[in-house]
Amino acid sequence: MADGPDSEPASAVRRGGMTVEECQNMIQRSLRTPMVKFLKEHLEKAGCSIGSNFIKAVRCPGAMAGGYTSGGGIIVCSNHLQIQDEVTQVVIHELIHAYDDCRAANLDWHNCTHHACSEIRAGHLSGDCHYKRELLRGFLKIRGHEQDCVRRRVMKSVTANPYCSEAAAKDAMEAVWDICYNDTKPFDRAP
Repeated sequence: MADGPDSEPASAVRRGGMTVEECQNMIQRSLRTPMVKFLKEHLEKAGCSIGSNFIKAVRCPGAMAGGYTSGGGIIVCSNHLQIQDEVTQVVIHELIHAYDDCRAANLDWHNCTHHACSEIRAGHLSGDCHYKRELLRGFLKIRGHEQDCVRRRVMKSVTANPYCSEAAAKDAMEAVWDICYNDTKPFDRAP
């Protein structure tokens, strides 16, 4: 494997995270989990099958755990993750974005409202904001933690969109909160 932006030499000193190869192995394990299988099945039912190279481990600049690009697939940032649960969580979150992209013929990731809606859904449906995860992040609020967490994570993601200012992100999130938070497709209810 050549050294490049998507790989690291085997002799690389770890500064956190894992190697691309270790992360790729964890992605393969995540593909066997019930939630990932469920999402992949519903992507296919919606007309969007994903190939073997749809989810890739890469080294990422900045402090992101993963991402989804329409037409490009999912990246999982090996250098910002350390354990299987984190990799699986990123895969689930990004598969929800892929599902949204598949089912909405006119989804525009440059549109702050569209982006906010998919982030609301991914944060709510993926388990990103389960109270145990929040406790590990240092957020100790017991009541109402889940919606606060989703809002915080939506703002972080949408403000990272170069087309969305902080004010535009907040306005977009508030405008679509109820409809998008309550949209649990492809699940019958929020897991």
